[in-house]
Amino acid sequence: MFDETKTPYVSLGEREGIEKLVTTFYRLVGQDPLLSPLFPDDLTETAYKQTQFLSQFFGGPPLYTEEFGHPMLRMRHMPFPITNSHAKAWLSCMEQAMATHNLEPELKNFLLSRLKMTAYHMVNTEDSERGENADTV
Repeated sequence: MFDETKTPYVSLGEREGIEKLVTTFYRLVGQDPLLSPLFPDDLTETAYKQTQFLSQFFGGPPLYTEEFGHPMLRMRHMPFPITNSHAKAWLSCMEQAMATHNLEPELKNFLLSRLKMTAYHMVNTEDSERGENADTV
C-alpha cells in the first residue's frame, strides 16, 4: 500500500527508481508515432533532464533547479506544438511505464493526477483534426 508519509520520490526508489521509470518512459515515447517527432533521436539528454525534474517534482532534492534554474515548463515547451492529443499520448506512455514497473495503484494514481495537470498545462496548439482542444478533461 502507498505510504502517504513518504514522498513519492522515496516511494519510487529515489533517483535510481526514477531513472528506471524515465528510461522505460522514453523507450515508449520513441515508439509513439505522435510523440516521437517532437523529440530528438538521441533521448539521453532529454531523459537526464526529465530524471532531474521528476526527482524534484516528486519531493526529492531540487536537482533540476540547481542545474538548470527554475523549470519554467510552459515557457520551455512553447517552441514545440503540443496539443491535447500529445498530452494524452504522453500520459499514456507514462502510465504504461508505471505499469511496467509495477507501481502500487495508489502511488500510480497519485503520480498520474499530478502529471495530468502538468501535461495539459503544456498544451499550446489546437488539435488539427478537429480544430479544437476537444480532448481536455
